[in-house]
Amino acid sequence: MTAARRPHQTYGAPAARIDGVASIDQLPPSGQSALPLWLQVVEVLRAHSAKLTGERETRLPTEADLARHLGVSVSTVRQALAALERDGLVTRRRRRGTFLAGSPATEHTLLLAGSLESIVRQQQSTDTVVLGRASRRPPPELDAHFADAGAVTCIERLRSEQGRPVSYAENFLRPALARRVTNARLAAAPVTQVLRDNLDLRLSHIENVIEARPAPPRVASLLEMELREPVLLSTNLTYDAGGRVVDAALIYYRGDRFRFGVRIDIG
Repeated sequence: MTAARRPHQTYGAPAARIDGVASIDQLPPSGQSALPLWLQVVEVLRAHSAKLTGERETRLPTEADLARHLGVSVSTVRQALAALERDGLVTRRRRRGTFLAGSPATEHTLLLAGSLESIVRQQQSTDTVVLGRASRRPPPELDAHFADAGAVTCIERLRSEQGRPVSYAENFLRPALARRVTNARLAAAPVTQVLRDNLDLRLSHIENVIEARPAPPRVASLLEMELREPVLLSTNLTYDAGGRVVDAALIYYRGDRFRFGVRIDIG
């Protein structure tokens, strides 16, 4: 059961006057977020960590002070800190306190800058594992793009950096094309690059939609996340020169280890 949120006045002094917590943001007003309280605390502390870029780490206030500042119970704070510790963002040191790391070295920004070459380059990884491939119908949101194909081949991949999972991808391709996209090639390059450079397909453009979704059970397990914790889902449609979708991909990113940027050229 999620701990009830406590009003700030329960503790007396205004939060901003508590030493060491004034720079940490407050939680959203009650009712404005559908996330459980502990996960709201996680997001606030992750945002605070992002402000510490260039700093190795900083000591957090005590659990009691954090609870007062955020207007939640100490048990809610402990649950949030435990989740952050599993992710490597928090370190506990006996008799010294709890420390929050700055922006982690494994966080990546994918810049959507209108260039296929830039997307291919930034999606490369030194640690990509092909988990398997199977023949099946694509999910409903992609089915219309394969109306002429019947069953398609789904290729599952897990990408990691420095031993920590970053993203999980499901690529849907027509069977004849999937047979040419070998596991050996996928271990060295993203699907888009394989299609263009190894299979000599004439690609025209990629359509990309990014949204926040609760992590499904399998995705949460693979990305080492809490069940239903938010992930960034990127739906990518790659079109050939004839206007046909040749690759439809669902890519799930850990939001705390991956972010997206957009560059818009004017004039």
